[in-house]
Amino acid sequence: MARFAVACGIATIPSLALAACPLELSTYRDVEDAGSLEFRPTGGNATVTNTFRLLIDDVVLDGIVMWSDGVGRPNGMLSYKCPVGDVTGPELEACTVWQGVIYSSDASGMIGLLPAEGQDAPQKLVFSDLEHSLRLSPAPAVANLAKLPWDVFALSGCQE
Repeated sequence: MARFAVACGIATIPSLALAACPLELSTYRDVEDAGSLEFRPTGGNATVTNTFRLLIDDVVLDGIVMWSDGVGRPNGMLSYKCPVGDVTGPELEACTVWQGVIYSSDASGMIGLLPAEGQDAPQKLVFSDLEHSLRLSPAPAVANLAKLPWDVFALSGCQE
């Protein structure tokens, strides 16, 4: 029930009053203080619209966002130690630990989709079904972590 209250904006973790920060420089903490997100500029990639990483203890997961065609949705993907270069479907599947739509929430609780780079970072992000996916991860280094982040992250800072 506490998670539901936090996700709906009824209760929040203490946060700093942050001035406007572009999404690509924003940082977030999950509401259970198990992990943090750091967004990074994509460098003009035409396919990948956002890049980020999720840090849980000493494990680093690499994240990308690509918008779907048709009904546009920001489809995120987190991977752990994927090979670089020409990667096959099975290789990519073996290192992917989460896939899903990323939602945002403003200070009043209005739900939206992850904004594009250059726009202000939202107050909260929701990574649908993140904790469950990490728990079932094919990567033992991820699945065996004592504490995993839940699906909701609150804006915690802006990188310089």
